[in-house]
Amino acid sequence: MGDRPSFSELHGRLGELFAPALAQDWPNLAVERAEGPFLYDKDGRRYLDFLCGFGACNAGHNHPRVVAAARDQMERMVHAPLGVIAPETTLRLAWELGKITPGGADMFIFGNSGAEAVEAALKLARYVSGRRGIIAFLGGFHGRSMGAASVTSSKAKYRAGHGPFLPDVHFARFPYPFRSSAATPEDCVREALEDLDRLFEHLIPPKEVAAFLVEPIQGEGGYVIPPAGWLGELRRIADDHGILLIADEIQTGFGRTGEWFASQTLGLEPDILCLAKGIANGFPLGATAARGELMGKWGAASHGSTFGGNPISCAAALATLEVLREEHLLENARQQGSYLLEQLRELQAETHIIGEVRGAGLMVAVEFVQPGGREPGTEAVRRILQRSLDGGLLTYPCGHWSQTIRLIPPLTVTREQVDEGLGVFRQAVLAESA
Repeated sequence: MGDRPSFSELHGRLGELFAPALAQDWPNLAVERAEGPFLYDKDGRRYLDFLCGFGACNAGHNHPRVVAAARDQMERMVHAPLGVIAPETTLRLAWELGKITPGGADMFIFGNSGAEAVEAALKLARYVSGRRGIIAFLGGFHGRSMGAASVTSSKAKYRAGHGPFLPDVHFARFPYPFRSSAATPEDCVREALEDLDRLFEHLIPPKEVAAFLVEPIQGEGGYVIPPAGWLGELRRIADDHGILLIADEIQTGFGRTGEWFASQTLGLEPDILCLAKGIANGFPLGATAARGELMGKWGAASHGSTFGGNPISCAAALATLEVLREEHLLENARQQGSYLLEQLRELQAETHIIGEVRGAGLMVAVEFVQPGGREPGTEAVRRILQRSLDGGLLTYPCGHWSQTIRLIPPLTVTREQVDEGLGVFRQAVLAESA
């Protein structure tokens, strides 16, 4: 290998160049370009992307309007540290976001990622409440920086070897009907609320809790949708005790569930929002949002970021919002998502290894089990993922045991592309259950 190795040579030495945290992930595709719902590797092979950057590219890869907006801003100004410089794109993005965010959120602080949005939300909640306690929910994923990892519990491996974590963080049950012993969804809600009551009784009184931190639909935890009523009860408890409610909408936002945010899909009014991923269609950007009356209590110099709210990323975000509106992508998410769920449930009827199909909009998942029961089908998932990839479809696991496969194509996906992906996925599943 010479002084300037080829892409293929570099890819062959990936394990020497990347930390194991990256090198040992799957599948480490050598992708050379991306367009719409497709990825193209260094050999020219096309893959249908039903992961879309973990939901970051809701408008599809390299949407021309988003790229053009970023290019135009790049030619005018690349970097603008907020507080010293106030670029138009960042100001305008805050204005536009305030039109769509739930809970009346109309004031923002920008960062670069979802983990940073969570860190800011935790700091804000503690600062304005004067309380230290944070209650997160089992199965939640909020990032891997130290504060974000402190409130993450989707898998123990995200925490192993990194403690001690932030103090005064507690965990309560998230209602997960398929994995609950409760007889009905209503009983599952009751079970989760009783768990919260036990927390208040034995570990931390409500008056010491600054915030609940919840994903309206759990992402890495398995695309778990709580039964009707639970989020409303959580809101009631928060109001009763002066507890702030933080909605982590990092994976569920910007049209993924068929509305702008999952909070709107499920009828939740949060106090604080964590935003990232789909906000700028692949450009690095995160934001924490709250009502001005709340965010305005956060004192000067209490938080900040050199690169947060980068003008190029904000230009891309503005274009993304326009694309989502003008191309009717929220409506498309509802239509294609409904069709995808229907087809996957038909597939479920043909096999004994699918335990549950669930989803909202184009946030869809299939949970696999071992034949004859509900034991997680982790090994089956691993083989199905690889068969799907061999057939030209990229998907990815989630869930505590990696027993669930998420299917999250870009919101631009067409019926023909959904059918193409379903065809590959169906073959992979039926080959496993044969």
